[in-house]
Amino acid sequence: MTDEPTLDLPVAFPVKPILAKLVRSMPEGDFLYEPKWDGFRCLVFRDGDTVVLQSRNAKQLERYFPELLDPLRAVLPERCVVDGELVVPLDGGIAFDAISERIHPAESRITMLAEKTPARFIAFDVLAVGDEDLTGLPMVERRARLEALCDWSMPVHLTPATTDADTAQDWFDRFEGAGLDGVIAKPADGTYQPGKRALAKVKHERTADAVVAGFRWHKASTQEDPQVGSLLLGLYDDDGHLHHIGVASSFSETRRRELAEEVAVFGPPEPGTHPWQEWMDTEDSPRGGNRWNATKDMSFEVIALQVAEIAYEQLDGDRLRHSGRFKHWRKDRDPDSCTYDQVEVATPAELKDVLAV
Repeated sequence: MTDEPTLDLPVAFPVKPILAKLVRSMPEGDFLYEPKWDGFRCLVFRDGDTVVLQSRNAKQLERYFPELLDPLRAVLPERCVVDGELVVPLDGGIAFDAISERIHPAESRITMLAEKTPARFIAFDVLAVGDEDLTGLPMVERRARLEALCDWSMPVHLTPATTDADTAQDWFDRFEGAGLDGVIAKPADGTYQPGKRALAKVKHERTADAVVAGFRWHKASTQEDPQVGSLLLGLYDDDGHLHHIGVASSFSETRRRELAEEVAVFGPPEPGTHPWQEWMDTEDSPRGGNRWNATKDMSFEVIALQVAEIAYEQLDGDRLRHSGRFKHWRKDRDPDSCTYDQVEVATPAELKDVLAV
């Protein structure tokens, strides 16, 4: 376990980062707009030679991203707190899976990945410089202080920003293919409010019909009170293989109980007919371990194949970047009609184009 660092800064470690609430269209008015980076949220605390990388949930990340410590020391002022995002560029865009692989217990693997797929830090807010606490300043003033903070140079970047809603909409439309998650709209006069959803985020959302091939029980589920925690989703490729693409989750307590009743009605598959039967116990299956929590129960139940409409944001390769959102069952669809060709793929774009705007 990492010891809590000793830092002499006007903003104390750890900080609950300011958050955003989801909106369905681009807000208009007195806002500062920025690309929404899809990596790991990271607050950088620098006090002399000490650099601490804090995750959204207050964990320290230095051991997982050692290649950034010296560049941050070289660029940032000796005493400051900066909010931003850790991303891993790959093939011209952002690779969320590549950054997720960093959370690994083996130091040798982290070292190898740091050399093979080095991360970058993209700054989008500043909370403190020297002895000044800047969290009470309006966003536009903090942005000006951030721009003047240092000479930004790779792999430490300053995020693009604009006050023009049309430009922000253009970013939203053009840059999804580079791995951007949408756009963040920050009230120009807003202060930094730790832990509060004081910002707005506009994200891409699409729908698709997916095979529901199994489910996991919720951690609160008991034999007397069964509750479904997540549905395991799949799509067929051109060769007729059903690939696991991710899960639908984040159900209310009431919906978890309803789903338990519904999957009980569907029942198990006929013996030997389930397409995942041969690989259910392999590392590639949905039963595979959880890198964030080694003790988490990843076991699952299979069911007779069903079809559900899901909402999703983006597909990375052949998997959902984030969990899907269950909309409703599609009793009118056959499972084998749920193929990859129905899935919309973002037009490729280069990360360098985003950072150059």
